[in-house]
Amino acid sequence: MPLDTFDKPTLLQRIVPLLRGFDMLLLLLIAALMGIGLVAMYSSGYDFAHRFSDHLRNLLLALGILFVVAQVPPQKLMAISAPLYAIGVALLIAVALFGITKKGAQRWINVGVVVQPSELMKIAMPLMLAWWFQHREGQLRALDFGVAALLLVLPVGLIMKQPDLGTSLLVLAAGLSVIFFAGLPWKLVLPPVVLGAIGIALLVAFEPQLCAQGVNWPLLHDYQQQRVCTLLDPSRDPLGKGFHIIQGMIAIGSGGFWGKGFMSGTQTHLEFIPERTTDFIFAAFSEEFGLVGNLVLITCFLLLVWRGLAIALRATSLFSRLVAGAVAMIFFAYAFVNMGMVSGLLPVVGVPLPFVSYGGTAAVTLGFALGVLMSIARAQRQEPEGLPAPL
Repeated sequence: MPLDTFDKPTLLQRIVPLLRGFDMLLLLLIAALMGIGLVAMYSSGYDFAHRFSDHLRNLLLALGILFVVAQVPPQKLMAISAPLYAIGVALLIAVALFGITKKGAQRWINVGVVVQPSELMKIAMPLMLAWWFQHREGQLRALDFGVAALLLVLPVGLIMKQPDLGTSLLVLAAGLSVIFFAGLPWKLVLPPVVLGAIGIALLVAFEPQLCAQGVNWPLLHDYQQQRVCTLLDPSRDPLGKGFHIIQGMIAIGSGGFWGKGFMSGTQTHLEFIPERTTDFIFAAFSEEFGLVGNLVLITCFLLLVWRGLAIALRATSLFSRLVAGAVAMIFFAYAFVNMGMVSGLLPVVGVPLPFVSYGGTAAVTLGFALGVLMSIARAQRQEPEGLPAPL
């Protein structure tokens, strides 16, 4: 028998070096969210054939993508940022010209397989803006923030045209977080915030007039206008457009402090909650696990965001710092918007709850994002000198 047979490394010996440098706390938080997602899916999707097994498959796929992307050093991620953004914008333009229309929305395109390019922009957008600010480090001017705004507005506008308000808001949040972390002056941040607060106050005050029959709002599609008006007064159409919000609030409220118990949610199992395995799974979870379960879930998300920001603070390059901060804020935006719309605090815009809601595309996107974050965390431990200075 050849001597080298005894020296051949085992599978475990090959895998361990690939896991070296992984952020264990981040992995633990991801595992906790996925575990909660599987429990919630088992209950809410009990009468959907293969829904639980498909959700498990999607989560394993997300973990696989996370593992692969985590092996790519931040230097290489920065190198692919501009090409990835260019491909994403090109596909969005192609969607606008000859995309596939489903349920009144033109969001998909066939490139051998049917893809939704807007999902790609959730990752490509922060990578591109971080690449831009990395190359402008030390010489940032107001014009540079203007260029960044144009880079952000182009894909967001194309996504809103499809129309897809939920995805456009997530891409916008990811891009704005990069611009903010890059050092956007407060004098440019506060005016839009103040104007937004005034606009919301006026919208609430003049809701009867603004939501009256025959009144059309500029910039928003009719269904988007109806969602905002329904949020302000769900009782205006309780069996139609207001049904989602009303049933979601009933389910959350009926859960009480401890919840009704696993597999015991009446609103869920009597099918009063619409989209209970996707956008409204938080309502089903709240009914069965109550305030205590919600606090555990929210704590997991807050700790994940905190961990992402902690990784960003320790990053030794501007690119890594901005991307890590953006990934953290992407998860905050996902969770905040989903919980807000299910609770009746925000309009229903079709945003899933990360790793809890059913959906393969979202799992792939989030797995990629966390892989980027893990790559940055590994680089901090393996390459303390950080990225080389940009050319």
